[in-house]
Order: sequence, then structure tokens, then C-alpha cells
Amino acid sequence: MVSVWNPDRGFGFVQRVGAPDVFMHIKAFPRGTAQPSVGDEVTFEVELRDDGKARAAHARMAGDPYVPPVRPTSPIVGLLAILAFAAIYWLVDFYWEPVPLWVLFVYLGVSVITFGAYAIDKSAARLKQRRVAETSLILLGILGGWPGAILAQQLLRHKTVKRSFRIVFWVSVLFNVAAFVTLNSPRVAEALVEILDRAF
Repeated sequence: MVSVWNPDRGFGFVQRVGAPDVFMHIKAFPRGTAQPSVGDEVTFEVELRDDGKARAAHARMAGDPYVPPVRPTSPIVGLLAILAFAAIYWLVDFYWEPVPLWVLFVYLGVSVITFGAYAIDKSAARLKQRRVAETSLILLGILGGWPGAILAQQLLRHKTVKRSFRIVFWVSVLFNVAAFVTLNSPRVAEALVEILDRAF
């Protein structure tokens, strides 16, 4: 049963039989669920936060149908994406024109920056400070930092559950890879060189 609830801030506490009350946030409920009130009966699971404290998770109002929780992105998917891109990079470099070395350094450099941005965002979430905008994280991925983003998501366990972010993130990965292949194709490369020659 909900023992304390702050509707303005979207969190409160729920009672447990034979145990202390546990913290509950509105995000523990499925999206679209109305905020509970003091005295409402709810069902939930208990999980540990990053700081070791307990909180309610996968909650629902008593009598509401069960909604399976969203599964985090599998580490295997991210690893396969990075390996697939490495293979594409090698094929482009071997069968078309050699990829300039600076392109590799861009991917590595932006990936490091992106990893750092995810770490900062996770720390800000823990401390309830200003977060890194999701658009900034997606933009860094588009610019070549998505391998670092995948490593950060899995190693830091951050941004692996929110469905809307995951969809946009993987679309940005596909966009970056498609842009890499297109810009390094012989015809496009020749066209770009010709445009640059005319411009200068």
C-alpha cells in the first residue's frame, strides 16, 4: 500500500509486510499509468539502486494487468554491431579506396568523448543534477562516437532500457554506417574531389 506520495515530484513510499517502507518513483509504473494516491494498493518488485538502497520496480496498481518489463539491450547486439562495422571498414578500405587514417582517429576520438558524456550523464542521474541532453548523446553517435556509446551503455549500464532512446540510437548508428560507406565509395569520392577542385 502507498504510505506517502508527492504528486508534484512523482515519488513516495510503499509499505512492505514485515519490512521497512521502500522508495517508489512514478517511473516504476508502466508509461501512461495515473499517479497513485496514499492508501492505494500496488504490487511491485524490489531492486537495489546503484547506491545500494532498495526501491520499488515493475509496479502496477492492484488489479491492473501485468506488463512485462522492457529488457535492456543485449551486450551481444552491441558487440556484433561493432564487429560488423569493423568488417565493413576493412572491406571498404581493401576493395575500394584506402580510408584516410584520420577517419579512424575521428571514430576513436569521438568514441572516447561519447563514453565520457555517458559517464557524466549517469553520474548526474545519481546525484540528481542537470543531465546531458539525449539529443547530444545521439549527435555524438552520429558523428562517429556510437562504438563508444555502445561500450558505455553496457559497461556503465546506462541508457539500455528506455525504448524511445534505443530506437533513435540504433537509427543513428545505421545512418552513420550508411554515410561512411557512401562517402567512401569511389564515385562519391571522385565527385567530392571534383567539387573541391572547382571550389578552390
